Amino acid sequence: MLANDPHLGLSAPAIWYFARLKAPSGSAADGTPIGALDVIGATLPGLPFVVLGRTDSVAWGFTNTGPDVQDLYLEQINPADPGQYRTPEGWMPFAQRTVTIRVKGQPDVVLPLRATRHGPVLSDVQKPHAEVLDLRKYVLALRWSALDADNQTVLAGLQTNQAKSVDALFEALEPYHSPMQSVVAADVHGSIRFKAMGKVPLRHADNDIRGVAPSPGWDARYDWQGWLPSAQAPQDDGGRGWVATANQRVTAPDYPHYLTQDWALPYRFDRIAQLIEATPRHDGASMQAIQADVLSLATLRLLPHVRKASPQHPLAVQVQALLHDFDGVMDAHRAAPLVFAVWTDELARGVIAPHIGEDRFKATYGKRDYRAALEGILERDDAWWCQPLSCADQSAAALVRALDRLQADYGPDPARWRWGDAHPALSSHRPFGNVALLAPYFDVNVPSPGDAYTVNAGQYNAGDARGAFVNRHAASLRAVYDLADLENSRFIYQTGQSGLVFSPRYRDMRATWAQAGYRNLQRQPARMQHDLRLVPAP
Repeated sequence: MLANDPHLGLSAPAIWYFARLKAPSGSAADGTPIGALDVIGATLPGLPFVVLGRTDSVAWGFTNTGPDVQDLYLEQINPADPGQYRTPEGWMPFAQRTVTIRVKGQPDVVLPLRATRHGPVLSDVQKPHAEVLDLRKYVLALRWSALDADNQTVLAGLQTNQAKSVDALFEALEPYHSPMQSVVAADVHGSIRFKAMGKVPLRHADNDIRGVAPSPGWDARYDWQGWLPSAQAPQDDGGRGWVATANQRVTAPDYPHYLTQDWALPYRFDRIAQLIEATPRHDGASMQAIQADVLSLATLRLLPHVRKASPQHPLAVQVQALLHDFDGVMDAHRAAPLVFAVWTDELARGVIAPHIGEDRFKATYGKRDYRAALEGILERDDAWWCQPLSCADQSAAALVRALDRLQADYGPDPARWRWGDAHPALSSHRPFGNVALLAPYFDVNVPSPGDAYTVNAGQYNAGDARGAFVNRHAASLRAVYDLADLENSRFIYQTGQSGLVFSPRYRDMRATWAQAGYRNLQRQPARMQHDLRLVPAP
């Protein structure tokens, strides 16, 4: 069995389009032989292959590994010649070009652009950089793996569609470049494997900044030292009988290479491991149940602290009864998940914002994950962070503010509050989702369960003024492949197959997706069954 549900920003139309691609063998223009193609799965517009799917012998899925493949460099301008910047070998000229942008009804915008040995100069076009840098003396340049010209990701995609085994699949993925993906695969021969595929820079052992802040561009120790060899990338051949990834750290403590310091918290992976190990033998139904799971281990970790809170509020007794019975399942139809989510929001605002400043908090909240910080503060009973109150009083005060918000937004009866009302999965249309009169027609939304830490993820940005708990980042598709009977495979995603807004297929999968249902994913039309019933009108 192989299950895949990559979490991405939701959009309408969906980024995926499911299709079967079939072609005979042939040869490229240079005579290179090309094998026959017969593959089914999720495609992306503009790419002539199935990105996530299966052939007749192997199935594969991706999720983002999340390595740090971008570094900013502070480049010093030569005071005697502004056309030069400092390098370890002395002053060198900027690479320069001019871009002309034609604007309707206005004069052309002529934009001079510079680049250094590291990459494009961002501060030429990013005005806020002038607020922190003297641009007469310094500029900021970006080094990013995806800007390199040796990107052969398309070749890797074409080759995967001809794979007949796990070994052949990973051999096909060797040219894969960016962005690095945690690839899981299984074949009809019984092989399974996880491996992180893609380009990751090697940083010098003396690099003490490691991309956390801009590095001095004239110091060679901050230059990249090449690429991580594919053989040394994180991988697992399934010795336990299963492999899983959920954006968590995929490197052992003694792993010799630096990939990133920004791994996702491991709650989703831990829950997947629990569910896999709880069942001796899995099938399609159990894989689907794992993808549908909305028990939040992160919620269970903080739940004792909100239960102990003693807020002075008219709704306190009723709400504490709800929280006492709360099991951490982020069900769209329950009130307790909503109370808990608003409490954690208010707690972060009350505890963290005063110490880092409102401006920095607003700029980072939702983009940075403060949940681990809150867990540590409450579990340590950290008086410094909680001052001038105790941590218990901070918790109670946050619950009072949360109840005031909830009462104002959803009425005075907590029994009628619903997590799904505050947490709809919103697939926003580009661009009409930004037009108030058109958004109701083009956007696709549906009440959804989960949070950022559930297997069935429903990630929200609590700092988003447009909707603090709106689910904008979730399973962009779900697929379950049965390698014993590939025609028994299933898929779903959150909108529909059509991109035409008035088509009945524009949003017809949303309710099924929200309820963790599926549709058949079959290559053999003869095995598809259709039932048409004509019912006389009364």
